[in-house]
Parts: sequence; C-alpha cells; structure tokens
Amino acid sequence: MAITASMVKELRERTGSGMMECKKALVETAGDIEAAIEMMRKSGQAKAAKKAGRTAADGIVQVAHSDGQAVLVEVNCETDFAAKEDNFISFVNAVAERTLQSDVADVAALMNLSLHDGEEATVNQAREALISKIGENMNVRRFFRIQSENGAIYSYRHGVRIGAIVELEGGTEELGRDIAMHVAATNPVCVSEEGVPADLLAKEREIFTAQALESGKPENIVEKIVDGRVRKYLAEVTLVGQAFIKDPDITVDKLLAKAGAKVISFKRFEVGEGIEKKEENFAEEVMAQVRGD
Repeated sequence: MAITASMVKELRERTGSGMMECKKALVETAGDIEAAIEMMRKSGQAKAAKKAGRTAADGIVQVAHSDGQAVLVEVNCETDFAAKEDNFISFVNAVAERTLQSDVADVAALMNLSLHDGEEATVNQAREALISKIGENMNVRRFFRIQSENGAIYSYRHGVRIGAIVELEGGTEELGRDIAMHVAATNPVCVSEEGVPADLLAKEREIFTAQALESGKPENIVEKIVDGRVRKYLAEVTLVGQAFIKDPDITVDKLLAKAGAKVISFKRFEVGEGIEKKEENFAEEVMAQVRGD
C-alpha cells in the first residue's frame, strides 16, 4: 500500500512523533494507522523501560493557575539540553494543565489520565513516546495543588528550575507576587513558628546546647545562649520571621501586617532537590545517545 503524505500527517498529529518515524511505522504496518500507533507505543514503552534506571535530575518546574487554585509540577529529564527542547517544554506545560484540570491525588493517578482532552494517549504514554524521541529518561516526579476559598493564590517562577505558590488573604496582587518571589529565593520551612516540626526544633536545640557546653559556659548561661540561638533559628526558617528580600529592614511579618494580609500556606519546588545525581562523563553520555543506549 502506498504511504501518502496525509497518512503521515495524521499519524504525526496523533502521536507527536517525527515524520520519518511515522513513515517507517506506516510502512511496517502496511498503512494501518491504528496498528502503527500501537507499534509506536510498544516501541516507546521498550525504550522507556531501558532508560528507566538512568538518573533524571534536571528538568522543569511549571506553575498552572485557574480561579481559586494553582498547581506546581516538576517534570525531570537527564540533561539541561533536553529541558530546553521544545517537545519536552510542551509536554511539561500539558502535564501542568492536566494536573490543574483534574482532582487526582498522586502522580500514579495522573499518569493514567489522557494528556489532552479528546485524545486517547495517556500522560504516561506521551512520556514514553517522548523518551523514545529525545533519548533521555523522563519522569513526572511530583505535583502540589493549592485550593483557596477565601484568599487568592499567587505564584513566581525563577527561570524554569524554581517555582513557588502562595495562598494569601488580603493584600494586593503585587504583594502576593512579592511573597511568592521571597519564598522562591529563601526557601522557608513553614509560615510561622507554630508550623516548625517539633523533631526539627528539638534537634536544633540539642545541637545548640552541645555547642554552648563545649565553650565551657556555666549551665545557667548555656540555657540563655540556647534560647537566643533558637529564636534566631526560628526567624531564619519561618517565612514571617525572615527579612523581606526586597527590603531587608523589614520582616515579612511586618510587611504583611502593614498591608492587612496573611499568608495561609505556600509551597516551593526546585528541580532535582533531593535527587542524588551521579557524575557523568559528558563525552560518554553523548556517544551513548548517538548509539541509542
């Protein structure tokens, strides 16, 4: 059967794959588009499985908004080259929008949703096809959703690697964006002292006590020293205790009070945080991609 340009075009639109890959699949399936799609998916699954053990610690953090809610999504690839690739960027944007439109609670459920309305391919199938096309392992690592009934949600993204969303009651759009920018820059642990995990605070107090005792200070003085260091620590790790990045002479707490505003919650993602990234030989990595490893 002759493979026409219109058949190739249809297969490209339905799979997002390259022209030559589509033409090859149509030739091998004698022009049967459905069979070609199935074959390409199986090929993508095989390639994705082969690359699954490779560390993907680069990528993009994306933000998506709608009325009263926003999501942060992290999608990983292996290199910053892939993170700049148009098809990868489009995939990340589509995943963020699908996450926003859904009510799924975890990544596993998200991966089983269709990536686009009216299309059969799931998020995972699109991921596998992209791995086959670009030649790197890729993962939808995590997402976080904020929904607000009484406040407003603001966001800030620093390049493509750091994103923050903030739920704010009161204040202005400018203030909301400034607070989101501050969260992105300083990475606070929580909004206020009440939110600091008890085990984390106990650990810090233990460290401060040991340090003070080593200095040879009397125990009654040690207690005061430790209390002072704990107060300083809380100011450093809580959002409201920190000096505002755009005006270090004022704390975030005072900035909010001046505007009659209150931060309800926030979330910050940074690409690759917590992923142990092994050192790669760049030349060997390039050759591996050329070989299709």
